[in-house]
Order: sequence, then C-alpha cells, then structure tokens
Amino acid sequence: MGGVSRGRRAEIQREASRIRTQCQRVGYVQERIVTAPRSELPELTALEAWRLALGWSRAQAIREVAATYRDDGLLPPGLTQAMLCRYEHGQDAPGEEFRLMISRAYGARPDQLGLATHCLWCSTCASPPPLHYGRHHSEETSTGREGSMTTDSGLPAIRESVQWAVLDAPSGSPALVALAEAAVEHYALHYSKHPPALLLEEVRATRNLLSTAVAAADPATAQNLRRQVGWLSALLGNLAYHLDDRPGARAHLTLAGALGESTHEPALTAWASGALAMVATARQDWNHAREHAEYGLQHAPQGLRRAQLLGWALLPTLAALKRVPEADDAVAESDEIMRTGVELPGRFGYDRAEHRLHVAEAHLTLERFDRAAGVARESVAAAPAETPGWVAATLVLALAEARDTPEQAAGRALGVLDLVPPPRLRATACNRLARLARVLGTSATDSAAELAERLRTLPPPIRPDGTAA
Repeated sequence: MGGVSRGRRAEIQREASRIRTQCQRVGYVQERIVTAPRSELPELTALEAWRLALGWSRAQAIREVAATYRDDGLLPPGLTQAMLCRYEHGQDAPGEEFRLMISRAYGARPDQLGLATHCLWCSTCASPPPLHYGRHHSEETSTGREGSMTTDSGLPAIRESVQWAVLDAPSGSPALVALAEAAVEHYALHYSKHPPALLLEEVRATRNLLSTAVAAADPATAQNLRRQVGWLSALLGNLAYHLDDRPGARAHLTLAGALGESTHEPALTAWASGALAMVATARQDWNHAREHAEYGLQHAPQGLRRAQLLGWALLPTLAALKRVPEADDAVAESDEIMRTGVELPGRFGYDRAEHRLHVAEAHLTLERFDRAAGVARESVAAAPAETPGWVAATLVLALAEARDTPEQAAGRALGVLDLVPPPRLRATACNRLARLARVLGTSATDSAAELAERLRTLPPPIRPDGTAA
C-alpha cells in the first residue's frame, strides 16, 4: 500500500471494518474473517488484514504485542506505529523473535501473517502456542486476561455461594445475611469490569435465590435480607439503563426505593431516587427528574451522598431547564463537599472522576464549551483508562471540542471504538457517540466520515429478539 493515497487508505479501513462486522454477524471463524476483506481489497497484506479482522488500531496492536512480552517476564521492545506500518506494507521485516511475539499476540501462525520464519514453529503445526492474552475470550472477560477472579469464573461463583447458603439455611440465617451483603459489595465494586448483560443475569439470579429465604425467615432476618434485595434491585435498575431498557430500569429502581423506605435504609432510598432522576432525565421528563432528585436529597446522608445527589441527579435537570444560578449553586456546593477528599469506590460510590463528568456535562448542556472541555479533561485524567467512566469523559470532551476542532473530536471517538469492544459499550456511551456524529454531520473531515461508518455498523446493546448483542 506504499503508493496508495491517504483517502484510499481511509476507504480501505472503513470497508474492512464493515466486512468484519458482517462476518461476525454470521459467525465466521477468525481465519474466514481475515480472508473476506483480502478478497475484496487486494491492497491488504496478510499482516494488516489480521489486525483489521481483530478490530485493532495499530496502537492497540502494539499494546497487545507488549503484553505478550510482559507475560514472559520480558521488557517490551520499542515497536512503533511507523514500524508496524512498514511491516504491514512489506517495506521492512521484523526479526525472528519479533515475528514470534507478533504471531502470538495476533493468535495466528507466522505463515498466516505473511511472516515466514526459519521454523519458529512449522507451518504444519495445527495451532499456535497458547495465547497469554486470551484473545479468544476478550469480549467475555472483564480485563482481557484470563484467571482474574472478577471474570467468567469468579462472577458465577458468588451466586453459587449464595445458592449453597440458601440450601444450608432455607429459612435464612445471619450467615446468609452476611453473604448477601458480600455479594452486593462484590457486584457493586466490580460493576464496571463486566459487560452489563452478563452482570445483569448474575445479579438477577442472586436476587431470586434470596427471595425464597425472605419468605421463610424470621422478621429481623427477613428485613435484613430485604434490604440486600433492595440493593440488588438498584443494581438491576442501573444495568437495565445501561442496556437501554429504560422502562425496566424504572421498574427495578422503584422497587429498590420502596425497599429502602420499608427497611429504613436512607442511603438506598436516596440512591434509587437519584437513579430514577437519571432515567427521567434521559427521556427529558424534567418535572419528574427534579422531583426524584429532590426526594433523594431529602433522604441522602450528609457528605458524599449529598454531593452525589447534587451532581448526578439534580444538576443535569437544572442545566437542561437553563436554571443557571441554581445549577451553579449545585456545582459550588457539591464541589465543596468533594474537596474533603472522601471518595467511595464502586457503583454505589462516588469519586472525583464521576463528579467532574457530571459537571462537564452540565457545562456542555449550558453551551459553555470551553469550561466543559476543561472539566472533562480532569475527569479523563482521574478515571482509569478504558473503563466506562473514562469512555464517558472522553466522549463528553469530544462533544465539547466538536464545533471548533471536529477532526480532533472524531479522532477521540474513534480511539474509544478502537479500544473498547461493542459488548462493553454502555447504552449511554452509544448515545453520546450518536450525538457526536450528529454534531459532526456537516463536517467534511475523513475522521468524521469514518466515525459515521463505524457507528452505522455498531450493534445495539440489545437485539430485536431481546438477546444481548
């Protein structure tokens, strides 16, 4: 592709992405996904075709190769995007060790990648050595690496422990209450590490297990179990919202709020009310959004919970209604609380990264684009890379930049799509991406056109038949 124009290269990237999506939808194996674009795009070399079939940018491919080195206890070499580009276009060739590591990272044999060797492993081998990075499970695990106790094996194990505890004490016990609390803590702390559809199934199953014990338990034990059922319902509501099921979210959160009141758990009542305000805001039902937010503030304990209800629940409504002085007061009060330095992790917690995200979105709604961009950068810096919070802050930053620097804004969004597989994109992220595409609709930049094409083929969180995409 050395003589291919920049415009043609962008066209090839878009077409390869489209072909990959079509192949995945019909269930093609990886080798078939590689050959499909090469048959239609003769400019593609084998090495570049494999990278595009994996859905990787060059930057991500470099990170995967580096991870393979680290898995062997080795220091990654200085592979750059320019070097990888030369390898892909046949202008240079990697050394023997480099070929092996690239092949392992890609999950392919060297001959499949066009990297013939002096038998690092022979072409007659049935398969490459085992992958340390677990590429075949990358969209099902939380971190992309196998063995973590918060991934496939660890998540159902929590539910199974609850199941055994219920079998041991069908009418409830202090141990079951303690285990239910631990399960809620686990789900809340690791909420962002799992695809929403996967976590929803586990939380739902655990809640159902507790329901049988609640019916048979003594009043005190039943109340404690019902409190945990309330927190599980709150998680289900948030998960439904992130899967774009707003009516379902409203149902779960309403139950969570009711159980918070009946079990005298003000933090649960406050949090569920804040989440209901979020759902109402999404459908632009400003009156109900403000009512839910104010009701949550009445029950929220002082300190961090109040800052959370101000920034997460009330501020978006005030900004949407253009009640500027009240919005600024909410920002000032919540900022003052957050200066104490107290933060809580997990879905039910609140930290500086999330708070800055909500403030940035409020500035964006009020069309204070420079202020929105500045605060969004603070949120991006405070959030762990590639997490849902980082994705949200990055896209808010892109929205703030879109009018003045559309190429840069589109590039940020494309970077998110390169790094985060579709099953891990929340509906809120997809909505921000769609909003950005609308803002960039009149832009004639290559990146904006590429973003529009990538979003056109992006699967929805839930298919029409109700299954997770």
